[in-house]
Amino acid sequence: MPLPLQILEDPINSLIQRCPDMRTLRQIHAHFLKSPLGSSAYGLSKILAFSALSASGDIAYARRLFAQIPNPNVFSWNSMIRGCSLVPEQSTEPISLYKRMLRSGFAHPNSFTVAFVLKACSIVSAFSEGLQVHCHALRYGLFSSPFVQTGLLNFYSKCEKIASARCVFDEISDKNLVAWSAMIGGYARIGLVNEALGLFREMQEVGIAPDEVTMVGVISACAKAGALDLGKWVHAFIDRKGIELDLEISTALIDMYAKCGAIEKAREVFDGMDVRDTMAWGSMIVGLAIHGHVKDALELFSAMLDSQVKPNHVTFIGVLSACAHSGLVSDGRRYWSTMRELGVAPLMEHYGCMVDLLCRAGRLEEAYTFVNDMPIVPNSVIWRTLVVGCKNSRTFDEAETAAERLLQLEPLNAENYVLLANLYASRCQWDKVSRMRKKMKDHGVKVVAGCSSTEIDGFVHEFTVGDDTHPEIEEIREMLRDIAERVRRAGHEPWTSAVLHDVVEEEKESALCEHSERLAIAYGMLKTAAPVVVRVVKNLRACGDCHEVTKIISKIYGREIIVRDRVRFHRFVNGSCSCSDFW
Repeated sequence: MPLPLQILEDPINSLIQRCPDMRTLRQIHAHFLKSPLGSSAYGLSKILAFSALSASGDIAYARRLFAQIPNPNVFSWNSMIRGCSLVPEQSTEPISLYKRMLRSGFAHPNSFTVAFVLKACSIVSAFSEGLQVHCHALRYGLFSSPFVQTGLLNFYSKCEKIASARCVFDEISDKNLVAWSAMIGGYARIGLVNEALGLFREMQEVGIAPDEVTMVGVISACAKAGALDLGKWVHAFIDRKGIELDLEISTALIDMYAKCGAIEKAREVFDGMDVRDTMAWGSMIVGLAIHGHVKDALELFSAMLDSQVKPNHVTFIGVLSACAHSGLVSDGRRYWSTMRELGVAPLMEHYGCMVDLLCRAGRLEEAYTFVNDMPIVPNSVIWRTLVVGCKNSRTFDEAETAAERLLQLEPLNAENYVLLANLYASRCQWDKVSRMRKKMKDHGVKVVAGCSSTEIDGFVHEFTVGDDTHPEIEEIREMLRDIAERVRRAGHEPWTSAVLHDVVEEEKESALCEHSERLAIAYGMLKTAAPVVVRVVKNLRACGDCHEVTKIISKIYGREIIVRDRVRFHRFVNGSCSCSDFW
């Protein structure tokens, strides 16, 4: 009488569970093929799972094995879909596998299949494919699975479709920790700190204790919004609740403090870490760089190398940007060589840092030569950097040449048109400014409004240019009038060339006073008193006039003001800025 199949399969399963590496697995596979189980789908699926999913597996071996299975079961399909999502190179292969599975008609997806495919869609931002998978989850009756629900939540969050993520979240009747953390992380990803913190409080009210993943999401929300007081409260909460300060949380805290303008606190967290990985070192170096602490950033990089921690792409972005913001051309070239020597292949961001460095140092010809010699095709950021460099150096002919390439690459990006309009406005070439406006209108391009925020009493207040929606707008405008008068008496003449309209000077001055960072600064000063620091976060680069006015405000009002724009931090104290006007 033949032995039952399970008795034969159990030893194989046990061997695979204890398998240390692919060499051993190949031996097990060979013995398996010679045994009576040689065609058993169960045994092959276990061998396939190890190859595809184990840290010591081999996805190429898994692909070959999978191709030899006549009718793979759902377990085998799931192993391949998940395994192909784990490879370092992002690809659509898991999505293609899922489509093949559906076409085969032999195996039907289960809750794990849907969850794995949704994760793959979120990795490559395949939004339309993810929507179809959502439909499949409903069609196959899989939506009630916690795996599918959190998969959908993560998918919509990572694709920044926060309204859809919230709909999924609200439909979950029994929300677990993973669902709460995913929704909080989704709000954090797009900088909705008030919503993230509100959900975090709600989570505690229903008795769900946060874990490390939750806290990283909340910390990230504070970092995005520059909400230092909230960030400090979260840090204190972590300590109070005894949540472990692991590598991920510590690195998130470094990033948060740096992005909230408290670089000293970031360094305090960094120095208190027992173990630091590449990400922790990189976060601290980038933080120091964007704050203009160039010497500290470069010294820390040397300490990183001495600690035998290998720098990665992020580390060198921090190092090269530090050199760029201080005009250290020779140092930048040296670190560029170091990066190549350490086997870190330059990405577009690194080329952008070098172009920025040369442009800021006024070496436009070298910058052009560097761009022309690039082994990869320059992207819009590279050309935009050249345009800005030409504008600042007042080499307008070269700027228009670079601008042509920029508009070819990004004809629908409003920032490009605004940049060129600024260039023409600075030369009072209003006909060309009008031409830029007409092109924008013809292409249906909408300008991204300047938006600034400041945190007051644990709530983030947002302002857009010319904003009149804030409930305290009259008080804010009264404060602005006082600021404008005192700044004028200090001898400042508005830089009206920054206003892209051919209107009278008085109207231009009024437009400058309505810039979003002015509104945020005025509100911060209205609601707080010295020595409280006024902290502002802006989505765009600060204009020259606002930068100059903020220096004057810091002196005549005796207030420290920290502004984080899209490029870097500006710390204004007693009439001077930490950037030394080199920005």
